[in-house]
Amino acid sequence: MLTAVVIQSGDSLRVKLVSGEGEEGHSEDGHSFDPAECAFEPEEANPNECGPGPSPIIPEMKELVWGAGAFIVFALLMRFFLFPRLKKGMDARYNSIREGHENADAARSSARSEVAQYEAAVASAKAEAAKVVDAARATLESERQTKIAEANARINAKREAALRDAEAAKAAVRGQIESAVSDVVTSAVEAATGKRPDSAAVSRAVSDAMSAGVR
Repeated sequence: MLTAVVIQSGDSLRVKLVSGEGEEGHSEDGHSFDPAECAFEPEEANPNECGPGPSPIIPEMKELVWGAGAFIVFALLMRFFLFPRLKKGMDARYNSIREGHENADAARSSARSEVAQYEAAVASAKAEAAKVVDAARATLESERQTKIAEANARINAKREAALRDAEAAKAAVRGQIESAVSDVVTSAVEAATGKRPDSAAVSRAVSDAMSAGVR
């Protein structure tokens, strides 16, 4: 069995066939060959055959086409799909915020109106309470004056009755006193003169004397 051995020397390549028994230059069928005939010389590369490479700055036409296509697609999406949805969402949010402000203003106005109504109701209730208190005070004052007048009337009636009783008692006592004094005077005059005086004259004199003493 032959084995190919490649030997590089500088810019040249040499191929050498070696048999399984280590004999160089013999094939399996017993033919010999010169290894120098199998040497390969590399071809020199010509630097002008590839031409100038692509510019790193100037884009290629397909890149421009792809970029323009992508931009046009994005612009169409923005114009007919994305921007309308965005505008719709912004309008909905704006309307929601404006509706919230309007509701807040309405609630504030309603609260102010309710506060004004409450204050008016409180003022009316206070006025009604003042009227009720004044009416109750006037009623109590009238009842008090009536009670006082009735009490004064009862007191005056009792005073007049007491005065009448006192006058009656005084008259009764005065009559008894006049009678006793008349008896004493009659007895004294009879003892002094020996004659019994007139009872009517004595009673009149005693009554006049007592009346003058009372004045």
